[in-house]
Amino acid sequence: MAQDIVIYGGTPGGISAAISAARLGREVTLVEYHDHIGGMTTSGLGKSDIENRAMIGGLFKEFVAGVHQHYLTKYGAEHESTKLCQDGYYAEPHVAEKVFEAMIAQEPNITVLRGWRLKATEVAENKLRSITLVNRQMSEERHLKAKVFVDATYEGDLYAAAGARFRVGRESRQEFGEEHAGVVYFDYQSHEFLPGTTGAGDDALPAYTYRLCVTKDPANAVRLTAPPPGYDRRDYLGYFDDFKAGRLAGPKVFKTGRGYNPKHFDTLVRALSVADIPNGKCDVNINPRPLGFPFPEENRGYIEGDVATRERIRQRHRSLVLGLLWFLQNDPEVPESHRALANEMHLPKDEFTDNGHFPWQLYVREGRRLVGEYTLTQHDITGKGQEPKHHADSIAVGEFPIDSFPCRKRQPGDTLVLEGYLGMLDYITRPYEIPYRILIPEKINGLIVPVAASTTHVAFSSIRMEPTWMALGQAAGTAAHLAIQKSTEPRTLSIPELQKLLVKQGQVIRHAKN
Repeated sequence: MAQDIVIYGGTPGGISAAISAARLGREVTLVEYHDHIGGMTTSGLGKSDIENRAMIGGLFKEFVAGVHQHYLTKYGAEHESTKLCQDGYYAEPHVAEKVFEAMIAQEPNITVLRGWRLKATEVAENKLRSITLVNRQMSEERHLKAKVFVDATYEGDLYAAAGARFRVGRESRQEFGEEHAGVVYFDYQSHEFLPGTTGAGDDALPAYTYRLCVTKDPANAVRLTAPPPGYDRRDYLGYFDDFKAGRLAGPKVFKTGRGYNPKHFDTLVRALSVADIPNGKCDVNINPRPLGFPFPEENRGYIEGDVATRERIRQRHRSLVLGLLWFLQNDPEVPESHRALANEMHLPKDEFTDNGHFPWQLYVREGRRLVGEYTLTQHDITGKGQEPKHHADSIAVGEFPIDSFPCRKRQPGDTLVLEGYLGMLDYITRPYEIPYRILIPEKINGLIVPVAASTTHVAFSSIRMEPTWMALGQAAGTAAHLAIQKSTEPRTLSIPELQKLLVKQGQVIRHAKN
């Protein structure tokens, strides 16, 4: 007998889809490859990347409220940790996980399967009918039938296995007329294209990293006592050139929440983007602007790779991240004052306690992108003098600027920016409507895709934020419910009914000006 809904991917988008469907009375099974749920939000991404809080509501706002309540209850309103949680938008990873787990625990209609991966799919008459899972530890198999499936993975693994069309890599400028598409050198400060820009399409992906959570509390610190396996200091020597050339200085425009720590300006520690979060901890991103940034191209082969290939690539990225921390803290060529700054930050004893205090989720910034009924492009998001587009089937609002990590390591002649970096945080970006059609495959029925959805590479670099994905996940769960209720396919359900339900749930589906 078929279940109502099976969601593959315990990301925030998947969790949101599960909760929204369960609250509408649907039996939901949520499947996650790792032993933890929450994707990046519970695995090092300590701050919600959102520029316009009014544009994202619904379940994301419930999550934020849960985080805020945790710190209020534990510390009180005037405590520094409560203030650093930024009304619930910043959180320690274990707190974010606790809040997600509590939200799911309130829904008896949700069954969570942890530690399972997709082995096979059954598609008949262009409809996904069932999936076969295998347990990562015991090799046990399970066969799940469902009326509707949701692919909430970062990689797009379920829809690829079901035979849906997808893109990997970058479109050319010509394909959709996007000026920032393809091979690009873009000066993120002057907003000008640089020599070497061709706009040619390719199969390159933005660099992956891990997102670290570190502590400044010596009593909670786990210090690195040796470099990680595979460490090679040559991976980081480019940062010395960045330092000498002044590329590790502070930004021309200083904005809070961007990982700007003035103590680190004009030091090698500027290789990291460090933002304070509660309980003496920091969210640590890897700064993509220095030319010594070693991560581009290291993800090659990950998306189409088998289990062993993906694990090898994860371990390589783990080694590179820990190696960078070790290099900054210990390399004798790093100035002593810089090493002292780096040694203020260590892995925390109370985070990722079953994974060596290191995040378990690789930061897959972009994987496959669905080819759906509509492709969201740069023109939907931003354009000089262009009015925001209106979509009759809008089910969420995106609001984050175009922001893509570099795609290539430093090339001969690179003096300002790495190829592929689109740091448009201070560029023209406005809230934009996201149409339901980007969640729907061209031909495969019974499947909704709220995460690795149908966009170009440029547009994906804006929608790829967990708050936006939670909004899209809420729309996916609600749509799955309606499709079952009306005995129709997700692609043919009533959009006005879907929108009415979403608005009732607190979802923002229109930009205020529309």
